[in-house]
Amino acid sequence: MTHQIHIVGGGLAGSEAAWQLAQAGIRVRLSEMRGGGDATPAHHTDGLAELVCSNSFRSDDADSNAVGLLHQEMRTLGSLIMAQGDRHRVPAGSALAVDRDGFSAGVTAMLEGHPNITVVRERIDTLPDGPVIIATGPLTAAGLAEQIGAATGSDALAFFDAIAPIVHRDSIDMDTAWFQSRWNKGDGKDYINCPLDKEQYLAFHQGLVDGEKTPFRDWERDTPYFEGCMPIEVMAERGVDTLRFGPMKPVGLDDPRTGRWPYAVVQLRQDNAAGTLWNIVGFQTKLKHAEQVRLFRTIPGLQNAEFARLGGLHRNTFIRSPELLDPTLRLKSRPDIRFAGQITGCEGYIESAAIGLIAGRFAAAELLGHDLAPPPVETALGALLTHITGAAEADTYQPMNVNFGLFPPIEGRTKKADRKRMYTDRARAALSPWLSSLPTPAAAIPADISREPASA
Repeated sequence: MTHQIHIVGGGLAGSEAAWQLAQAGIRVRLSEMRGGGDATPAHHTDGLAELVCSNSFRSDDADSNAVGLLHQEMRTLGSLIMAQGDRHRVPAGSALAVDRDGFSAGVTAMLEGHPNITVVRERIDTLPDGPVIIATGPLTAAGLAEQIGAATGSDALAFFDAIAPIVHRDSIDMDTAWFQSRWNKGDGKDYINCPLDKEQYLAFHQGLVDGEKTPFRDWERDTPYFEGCMPIEVMAERGVDTLRFGPMKPVGLDDPRTGRWPYAVVQLRQDNAAGTLWNIVGFQTKLKHAEQVRLFRTIPGLQNAEFARLGGLHRNTFIRSPELLDPTLRLKSRPDIRFAGQITGCEGYIESAAIGLIAGRFAAAELLGHDLAPPPVETALGALLTHITGAAEADTYQPMNVNFGLFPPIEGRTKKADRKRMYTDRARAALSPWLSSLPTPAAAIPADISREPASA
């Protein structure tokens, strides 16, 4: 097979970009270093699109939530990530959470089974000659990171990302814990809740503050955290009540033993389709493993908890995209190179996949000799892309989840209660003519992307 484009990185962004290109009839070489003798500090498998932190794609509400709207737009554009997410979803109330192993296996099977894609297990240490999409994500190998730094003429920015622990379901004491979604959303069994009274909460808070943490390496000491994935012990250091208004918020959860909201609560969310694994929501941490086991077993209901995975910490890197990339994600100094995913400075699974999707679409249009305008800024995809490539303050550019604050304001006076629906209605109206302007792929490959190939 003669490859027309090279994609480096088989995470969410690289996988989605490869799919979009292949479906447009473009032959793709997808390089992924895992499985070729290399590993990362955060990954546990060789699967493509492995989820290394939470198993949640967050809200699936397309009427009042920006990330839910992004889900909808990606489905409309034939997203492989969304199709496999839907196929492997597990209960999570109004959120879309997935069986992480089934999801990764599904994405891997679809890509490896596509006639236009060759998956190669190899580490890339130098920037390939274009056309190429760099989608190596937050754990870019050192050699390639140095090459990217040289090509961009700028030092990479970095922040820390922390991983939450996962508990075996049969080790949770359900005489103490109970099933309930906040405000009874979902089917009532989407979350397991562990209640704490005031004394228990204060002792747990102090344990987080005093607990032994993973030490920083020399090159990590000045790296900041991303606010959207803050280690729980760092939140605890901000004040004694910070957690009670954050991941341990008891509002909307009635303890069946008392009929009242507890002082604080720890929630667990289903992590796999079988329901045998549950992750502790918001408990990403850099506590040492022994300290995690000791402290988390002081939580009522988790006193006998057995952990399938303990929390961890890894360093993320991203480029100053607003000053380095053009509106179609090409490197201004080398237009044969595009960037996609978290390395551009977006944050979140779906955001990374979305930028991979649009990078793939841009690259396919270019290779097929078509013009493709960026999606309207009124859409979720367009608002996210505009933040990445056109943020006003490039010097203070930071990772960002999609949110309505990235969208152009709604004009005129509006009721706050109506505003979110107005954003989503406007986004759909703006997306429709853009979709109708998309070029028809020259040689699309029909595929049911909600399932794996028969050979998987």
